[in-house]
Amino acid sequence: MARPVAIVTGAGSGIGAAIAARLADRYDLILTHLDDDADLQHVLASAHLDSADTVAVTGDLTRSDTMHALADEIERAADRLEVLVSNAGAYPRIPWDTLSVDTFREQIELNLMTHATCAHLVTPLLTARGHGRIITVSSVLTQLGRVDLVPYITAKSGVEGLVRALARELGPHGVTVNCVRAGSIEVPAEYAVVPDHTAMLARQLDRQCVKRRGRPDDIAAAVDFLTSGEAGFITGQCLTIDGGWCMT
Repeated sequence: MARPVAIVTGAGSGIGAAIAARLADRYDLILTHLDDDADLQHVLASAHLDSADTVAVTGDLTRSDTMHALADEIERAADRLEVLVSNAGAYPRIPWDTLSVDTFREQIELNLMTHATCAHLVTPLLTARGHGRIITVSSVLTQLGRVDLVPYITAKSGVEGLVRALARELGPHGVTVNCVRAGSIEVPAEYAVVPDHTAMLARQLDRQCVKRRGRPDDIAAAVDFLTSGEAGFITGQCLTIDGGWCMT
Protein backbone atom coordinates (compact mmCIF):
# COMPACT_ATOMS: atom_id res chain seq x y z
CA MET A 1 0.00 0.00 0.00
CA ALA A 2 1.38 3.42 -0.96
CA ARG A 3 2.25 5.67 1.91
CA PRO A 4 0.80 9.16 2.40
CA VAL A 5 2.95 12.13 1.41
CA ALA A 6 4.23 15.02 3.53
CA ILE A 7 5.92 18.18 2.26
CA VAL A 8 8.64 19.79 4.37
CA THR A 9 10.09 23.08 3.16
CA GLY A 10 13.56 24.16 4.25
CA ALA A 11 14.40 20.53 4.98
CA GLY A 12 18.12 20.49 4.29
CA SER A 13 19.36 21.38 7.76
CA GLY A 14 18.40 22.39 11.28
CA ILE A 15 14.73 22.23 12.20
CA GLY A 16 13.58 21.18 8.73
CA ALA A 17 15.99 18.25 8.61
CA ALA A 18 14.82 17.08 12.03
CA ILE A 19 11.18 17.28 10.91
CA ALA A 20 11.94 15.28 7.76
CA ALA A 21 13.70 12.62 9.84
CA ARG A 22 10.71 12.35 12.19
CA LEU A 23 8.16 12.02 9.41
CA ALA A 24 10.14 9.62 7.22
CA ASP A 25 8.94 6.56 9.11
CA ARG A 26 5.29 7.30 8.24
CA TYR A 27 5.33 9.38 5.08
CA ASP A 28 6.89 9.61 1.67
CA LEU A 29 8.42 13.07 1.43
CA ILE A 30 8.64 16.08 -0.83
CA LEU A 31 11.50 18.21 0.54
CA THR A 32 12.71 21.65 -0.44
CA HIS A 33 16.12 23.16 0.18
CA LEU A 34 17.97 26.13 -1.23
CA ASP A 35 20.83 24.08 -2.72
CA ASP A 36 21.54 20.50 -3.77
CA ASP A 37 24.33 20.24 -1.20
CA ALA A 38 25.80 17.72 1.22
CA ASP A 39 23.26 18.61 3.91
CA LEU A 40 20.34 17.79 1.62
CA GLN A 41 21.96 14.58 0.43
CA HIS A 42 22.36 13.47 4.05
CA VAL A 43 18.67 14.11 4.73
CA LEU A 44 17.67 12.20 1.60
CA ALA A 45 19.89 9.24 2.50
CA SER A 46 18.49 9.10 6.03
CA ALA A 47 14.91 9.19 4.76
CA HIS A 48 15.71 6.36 2.35
CA LEU A 49 16.84 4.22 5.30
CA ASP A 50 13.34 4.67 6.73
CA SER A 51 11.90 3.45 3.39
CA ALA A 52 10.58 6.89 2.50
CA ASP A 53 10.21 7.58 -1.21
CA THR A 54 11.67 11.08 -1.25
CA VAL A 55 11.74 13.83 -3.87
CA ALA A 56 13.79 17.02 -3.51
CA VAL A 57 13.03 20.42 -5.01
CA THR A 58 16.01 22.76 -4.81
CA GLY A 59 15.99 26.51 -5.20
CA ASP A 60 14.76 29.73 -3.66
CA LEU A 61 11.04 29.47 -2.89
CA THR A 62 10.62 33.17 -3.61
CA ARG A 63 11.42 32.41 -7.26
CA SER A 64 8.55 31.40 -9.50
CA ASP A 65 10.51 28.59 -11.19
CA THR A 66 11.19 26.91 -7.86
CA MET A 67 7.57 27.25 -6.78
CA HIS A 68 6.42 25.84 -10.14
CA ALA A 69 8.72 22.84 -9.64
CA LEU A 70 7.22 22.29 -6.20
CA ALA A 71 3.71 22.59 -7.62
CA ASP A 72 4.55 19.90 -10.19
CA GLU A 73 5.68 17.50 -7.44
CA ILE A 74 2.58 18.27 -5.40
CA GLU A 75 0.39 17.47 -8.39
CA ARG A 76 2.15 14.13 -8.90
CA ALA A 77 1.43 13.23 -5.27
CA ALA A 78 -2.12 14.58 -5.35
CA ASP A 79 -3.94 11.42 -4.33
CA ARG A 80 -1.61 10.74 -1.39
CA LEU A 81 -0.85 14.22 -0.06
CA GLU A 82 -1.75 14.66 3.61
CA VAL A 83 0.68 17.08 5.26
CA LEU A 84 2.39 20.40 4.56
CA VAL A 85 5.06 21.54 7.02
CA SER A 86 5.98 25.05 5.94
CA ASN A 87 9.32 25.74 7.62
CA ALA A 88 11.64 27.53 5.17
CA GLY A 89 12.86 30.97 6.18
CA ALA A 90 15.80 33.10 7.24
CA TYR A 91 16.51 35.81 9.81
CA PRO A 92 19.23 38.25 8.79
CA ARG A 93 19.86 40.82 11.49
CA ILE A 94 19.58 44.35 10.11
CA PRO A 95 19.14 47.50 12.24
CA TRP A 96 15.89 49.29 11.56
CA ASP A 97 17.59 52.59 10.73
CA THR A 98 19.67 50.99 7.97
CA LEU A 99 16.96 48.69 6.61
CA SER A 100 15.87 49.40 3.06
CA VAL A 101 12.28 49.08 1.91
CA ASP A 102 13.38 46.58 -0.74
CA THR A 103 15.01 44.34 1.88
CA PHE A 104 11.87 44.56 4.03
CA ARG A 105 9.80 43.39 1.04
CA GLU A 106 12.23 40.53 0.37
CA GLN A 107 11.93 39.31 3.95
CA ILE A 108 8.13 39.46 3.84
CA GLU A 109 8.23 37.49 0.61
CA LEU A 110 10.48 34.80 2.10
CA ASN A 111 9.11 34.54 5.62
CA LEU A 112 5.40 35.10 4.96
CA MET A 113 4.43 34.88 1.30
CA THR A 114 6.13 31.54 0.66
CA HIS A 115 4.13 30.03 3.53
CA ALA A 116 0.90 31.41 2.09
CA THR A 117 1.78 30.21 -1.42
CA CYS A 118 2.59 26.67 -0.28
CA ALA A 119 -0.64 26.50 1.72
CA HIS A 120 -2.56 27.75 -1.31
CA LEU A 121 -1.00 25.06 -3.51
CA VAL A 122 -2.03 22.18 -1.24
CA THR A 123 -5.48 23.44 -0.22
CA PRO A 124 -7.51 22.06 -3.17
CA LEU A 125 -5.95 18.62 -2.80
CA LEU A 126 -6.43 18.40 0.97
CA THR A 127 -10.00 19.69 0.91
CA ALA A 128 -10.88 17.29 -1.90
CA ARG A 129 -9.70 14.42 0.30
CA GLY A 130 -11.54 15.80 3.33
CA HIS A 131 -8.43 15.38 5.46
CA GLY A 132 -5.07 17.05 5.93
CA ARG A 133 -2.66 18.94 8.10
CA ILE A 134 -0.98 22.29 7.46
CA ILE A 135 1.71 23.22 9.99
CA THR A 136 3.87 26.32 9.91
CA VAL A 137 6.99 27.10 11.91
CA SER A 138 7.05 30.50 13.59
CA SER A 139 9.12 32.11 16.34
CA VAL A 140 8.62 33.05 19.96
CA LEU A 141 9.92 36.48 18.94
CA THR A 142 6.41 37.30 17.70
CA GLN A 143 5.56 37.53 21.39
CA LEU A 144 8.77 39.12 22.65
CA GLY A 145 10.13 41.32 19.87
CA ARG A 146 13.86 41.86 19.33
CA VAL A 147 16.04 44.56 17.83
CA ASP A 148 17.43 44.17 14.30
CA LEU A 149 14.76 41.64 13.28
CA VAL A 150 11.80 43.84 12.35
CA PRO A 151 11.02 42.26 8.94
CA TYR A 152 11.42 38.71 10.27
CA ILE A 153 9.17 39.26 13.29
CA THR A 154 6.61 41.13 11.19
CA ALA A 155 6.50 38.25 8.71
CA LYS A 156 6.25 35.57 11.40
CA SER A 157 3.40 37.48 13.04
CA GLY A 158 1.68 37.35 9.67
CA VAL A 159 2.26 33.61 9.49
CA GLU A 160 0.47 33.18 12.82
CA GLY A 161 -2.45 35.26 11.53
CA LEU A 162 -2.49 33.13 8.38
CA VAL A 163 -2.78 30.00 10.54
CA ARG A 164 -5.78 31.31 12.45
CA ALA A 165 -7.57 32.50 9.33
CA LEU A 166 -6.94 29.27 7.41
CA ALA A 167 -8.10 27.20 10.38
CA ARG A 168 -11.51 28.90 9.98
CA GLU A 169 -11.48 28.47 6.20
CA LEU A 170 -10.39 24.85 6.06
CA GLY A 171 -11.76 23.27 9.23
CA PRO A 172 -15.15 22.50 7.64
CA HIS A 173 -13.26 20.52 4.99
CA GLY A 174 -11.41 18.30 7.47
CA VAL A 175 -8.10 20.18 7.33
CA THR A 176 -6.39 21.43 10.49
CA VAL A 177 -3.97 24.36 10.43
CA ASN A 178 -1.53 24.95 13.27
CA CYS A 179 1.76 26.60 14.07
CA VAL A 180 4.80 25.58 16.10
CA ARG A 181 6.35 28.67 17.67
CA ALA A 182 10.03 27.90 18.17
CA GLY A 183 12.16 29.32 20.95
CA SER A 184 15.94 29.51 20.91
CA ILE A 185 16.87 26.39 18.97
CA GLU A 186 20.51 25.47 18.43
CA VAL A 187 21.17 25.27 14.71
CA PRO A 188 24.41 25.63 12.71
CA ALA A 189 23.34 28.98 11.22
CA GLU A 190 23.45 30.74 14.58
CA TYR A 191 27.23 30.48 14.80
CA ALA A 192 27.49 32.76 11.77
CA VAL A 193 24.87 35.20 13.09
CA VAL A 194 25.84 35.56 16.77
CA PRO A 195 29.28 37.15 17.36
CA ASP A 196 29.82 35.93 20.97
CA HIS A 197 28.14 32.56 21.11
CA THR A 198 29.27 31.68 24.65
CA ALA A 199 27.80 34.88 26.11
CA MET A 200 24.60 34.39 24.12
CA LEU A 201 24.24 30.87 25.50
CA ALA A 202 24.55 32.08 29.10
CA ARG A 203 21.96 34.83 28.54
CA GLN A 204 19.54 32.46 26.87
CA LEU A 205 19.68 29.78 29.57
CA ASP A 206 19.05 32.47 32.18
CA ARG A 207 15.83 33.41 30.37
CA GLN A 208 14.47 29.85 30.22
CA CYS A 209 12.88 27.62 32.86
CA VAL A 210 14.51 24.55 31.29
CA LYS A 211 18.28 25.07 31.49
CA ARG A 212 19.38 23.62 28.19
CA ARG A 213 19.33 24.76 24.60
CA GLY A 214 16.39 23.84 22.48
CA ARG A 215 17.15 21.24 19.83
CA PRO A 216 15.70 20.81 16.34
CA ASP A 217 14.13 17.53 17.45
CA ASP A 218 12.13 19.40 20.12
CA ILE A 219 10.34 21.21 17.30
CA ALA A 220 10.14 18.06 15.17
CA ALA A 221 8.44 16.19 18.00
CA ALA A 222 5.73 18.84 18.21
CA VAL A 223 5.22 18.78 14.44
CA ASP A 224 5.05 14.98 14.52
CA PHE A 225 2.30 15.17 17.15
CA LEU A 226 0.31 17.73 15.16
CA THR A 227 0.33 15.39 12.13
CA SER A 228 -1.00 12.49 14.20
CA GLY A 229 -4.55 11.28 14.68
CA GLU A 230 -4.40 12.36 18.31
CA ALA A 231 -4.21 16.00 17.17
CA GLY A 232 -7.28 15.87 14.96
CA PHE A 233 -9.29 18.24 17.20
CA ILE A 234 -6.53 20.85 17.44
CA THR A 235 -6.59 23.72 14.94
CA GLY A 236 -5.82 27.42 14.79
CA GLN A 237 -3.23 27.07 17.54
CA CYS A 238 0.35 28.28 18.01
CA LEU A 239 2.17 25.75 20.17
CA THR A 240 5.16 27.40 21.87
CA ILE A 241 8.23 25.18 22.28
CA ASP A 242 10.79 27.32 24.09
CA GLY A 243 11.76 25.78 27.43
CA GLY A 244 9.59 28.27 29.28
CA TRP A 245 11.23 31.41 27.88
CA CYS A 246 7.95 33.10 26.97
CA MET A 247 4.84 32.23 28.97
CA THR A 248 1.92 34.18 27.49
